Amino acid sequence: MIRPELWRRLLAEFTGTLLLVTAVIGSGIMAATLSPGDAGLRLLENSVATAFALAALILIAGPVSGAHLNPVVSAADWYLGRRTGTGLPVGDLAGYVAAQTTGAIGGAILANLMFGLPAATASGKDRAAGHLWLGEVVATAGLVLLVFALARSGRSPVAPAAVGAYIGGAYWFTSSTSFANPAVTVGRAFTDTFAGIAPASVPAFVAAQLAGLVGGVALLLALYPTATAVPSPSPSRVEAS
Repeated sequence: MIRPELWRRLLAEFTGTLLLVTAVIGSGIMAATLSPGDAGLRLLENSVATAFALAALILIAGPVSGAHLNPVVSAADWYLGRRTGTGLPVGDLAGYVAAQTTGAIGGAILANLMFGLPAATASGKDRAAGHLWLGEVVATAGLVLLVFALARSGRSPVAPAAVGAYIGGAYWFTSSTSFANPAVTVGRAFTDTFAGIAPASVPAFVAAQLAGLVGGVALLLALYPTATAVPSPSPSRVEAS
């Protein structure tokens, strides 16, 4: 299949990541406004809105750019396809990361402005702790494993729902609330709201996400060494389970 022109793919990655961060931050601001006294309800509102928005954005950007919307996904795509020529060329990878990061910053600015806040304000929410970094390793490894397991087993059509569901769930089962995305992490440093992260906390979060990328790729290669469809279980096996 012939890839669309690079500028179209970069525009899709920029726009998709911009709207993703807009959804994350905007829903966080709305949740804080509607449920100021209930942290659990705020997180629920934020996670549900993010999960649905992410699924929709994958449907929008997927046919154009693959809807990576995340530098670790783009890096994994390059690494896994580098020998066969099926992954991103290294030059395209640099463009994807730049488009995703600038889009994420733009999304933070857009969300702030929509809710009548200053365009960009450094977040004061410190997220520097070892258990949070571990949460980011787990969240990112799981995301990478999911995305490429679906691709390698011929189940990519369910990716929008599956990825949205995973991120929505990971908000709750990881200590970090599952940023799992270096570009989104950078963008969220530009808002001093519910979804923000202090700029000083960003480098360690990104390092943890890169560690999760390595772990996720290693698990993928162990479980799915080749891009072949996994056979469906036989009726006897289903009954036995």
